[in-house]
This record gives sequence, structure tokens and C-alpha cells, in this order.
Amino acid sequence: MEIILQQDVPNLGYKHDVVNVKPGYARNFLIPKGLAIEATESAKKMNAEIVKQKQHKEEKIRKEAHENATKLANVVLKISTKAGESGKIFGSITTIQIAQALQEQGFTVDRKSIILAEDHIKTLGTYKAKVKLYKDISAEVSFEVVAE
Repeated sequence: MEIILQQDVPNLGYKHDVVNVKPGYARNFLIPKGLAIEATESAKKMNAEIVKQKQHKEEKIRKEAHENATKLANVVLKISTKAGESGKIFGSITTIQIAQALQEQGFTVDRKSIILAEDHIKTLGTYKAKVKLYKDISAEVSFEVVAE
């Protein structure tokens, strides 16, 4: 079944994308939740007009995301936390702390768009995180966990 997404849906597509899904998934989940509409001919025409108008705005956002990605690639963050003598930290480093460190550097990044290379960071050292800035634009940020 062909549908037009009304919002970004993880692992499926972005807003205003026309995608094919199984009919049950569309009728029972996507359409009732307002995430999609059925792709009729009139809906496709309206969607094409909306996409055409938004291309200019998207180009500007994409350019800004590329600039931020190049700036983020050169940033090395230092996250200080309490740690024991063996180098093991109390608790773990999460995306919230990385987002706060980026905020201090002048970058506004949502914590949900940060993906850690390792699931749990529980020791001192240098690590990498992937920051998703836009649909297919991301940057890799290095951060160092140091003891307070």
C-alpha cells in the first residue's frame, strides 16, 4: 500500500516521503496515529507542491548542517566525572552529558540525535560519538572522560 508520511518515522522515511508498506501496518498503525495518509492521486499532487516549496528551505538547512558537521569534526570535548582510583567512573556517561558539553561549546544538539559508539561508558578514556545533524548528515565527535 502506498502512503505519504506526515511525520518522520524511524526506519521508514521522512516527512512527505511516499513509501510502500504492508496494508495492515498502514491501516492499523500509521494512518490512525496521524503519521501517514493514503497516497491518492490528489494527495500526491498536493504533496508534490508542498515538497517543491520546501526544497529551497531544505537546501539552506542542509548547507548549515554541513557547516556544523565540519566544525564538530574538530571539537574535542572533556567530560569530567567522579571516578575511583582504578579509573572506573561512578555511574556512566550518557548522551545527556555529551549534549551539555556540546552546549557549552556553542552547539545546540538534541540528546536523541547523539549515538554512542559503545553502549555503556564506565571507564576513563577517549571515546567517539556520532551526532546526527540532518537526515543523512552526521559528524563524529571525540570526547575524553576525565576524573574530577
